[in-house]
Amino acid sequence: MSLYNKYVLPKVIDWACSQKPSMKQRAKIIPQAQGNVLEIGIGSGLNLPFYAKDALKHLTAIDPSIETWHKNKIDTQSLPFGFEFIKAFAEDIPADSNSFDTVVITYALCTIPDTQKALSEIRRVLKTNGKLLFCEHGKAPDAAVQKWQNRINPLWKHIGGGCHLNKDIPLLIKDNGFKINQLDTMYIPGWKPASFNYWGSAQIR
Repeated sequence: MSLYNKYVLPKVIDWACSQKPSMKQRAKIIPQAQGNVLEIGIGSGLNLPFYAKDALKHLTAIDPSIETWHKNKIDTQSLPFGFEFIKAFAEDIPADSNSFDTVVITYALCTIPDTQKALSEIRRVLKTNGKLLFCEHGKAPDAAVQKWQNRINPLWKHIGGGCHLNKDIPLLIKDNGFKINQLDTMYIPGWKPASFNYWGSAQIR
């Protein structure tokens, strides 16, 4: 791991993901999680304040970056539900099949190298009647913005830890075995090539 990825990138990601517009987006989707929950790409734990304490039994959180997780400011021992952090990748989730009622992923699909494998793993660990909750930035609907996303993306993913500006999030979800039940979109305040957001819920087809 380079010094940049170990020491600089976690700070950059934590700062970018904790901006007010993104936090408002988290508040729209996270309270819907219930039961036995898996959060993919927990980062520094920015979603933790938004979980409905009476709805969760246990939260398992995975992330490949221990350095980013160590920036967590919440005492997980004081959470009103069980909690476990595991260093792991979304493409290889260390959990039994059909074990989660809800899987949560926010601002992480953009960075996962093998999105298809990750969504296959999510299907595997999610119960048949469970739900996938997502909130992501991605491909904008406007051609002019798309043009800039495509131009900037090669450099952006290099300095942004693999983050892509132009992933078509709903298409990725639908093409990998899910039916989207709820989908909302908007530009949130910020730099336009990185500010078109998709959020909603899906279930296994």
